[in-house]
Amino acid sequence: MARSDFKSIDEYISSLPKDIQKRLELIRKTIKENVPEEAQETISYQIPCFKLNGKFIIYFAGYKNHTSIYPIPPGPKDFQEEIKNYVKGKGTMQFSNGEDLPIEINKKVIKYSLETNLNRAKSY
Repeated sequence: MARSDFKSIDEYISSLPKDIQKRLELIRKTIKENVPEEAQETISYQIPCFKLNGKFIIYFAGYKNHTSIYPIPPGPKDFQEEIKNYVKGKGTMQFSNGEDLPIEINKKVIKYSLETNLNRAKSY
């Protein structure tokens, strides 16, 4: 049975195999470098999440065969075209653990996710 009581991102990541840990730490580092300092790391729905203004910016998770980030933010047509090969299911991007992470694409996902978060904060 999978664990469902993680208290921190560190605890979540350390529960996974080393190769997946490295991928998740790279995603985490990329997020930290591209969101405001006041963004908070947390566990939500038992996976890592960054929040700002009390609302999520982005989630990420590791699995046996892939790592994921979600939800997919709205963005311009060229962005949607660029990410189409990574879109799996409703609102999820998956990156095969056998391939390098597309960091530049991840940065764009983070950028548009942050914009969505800030727009939500303005509407409250």
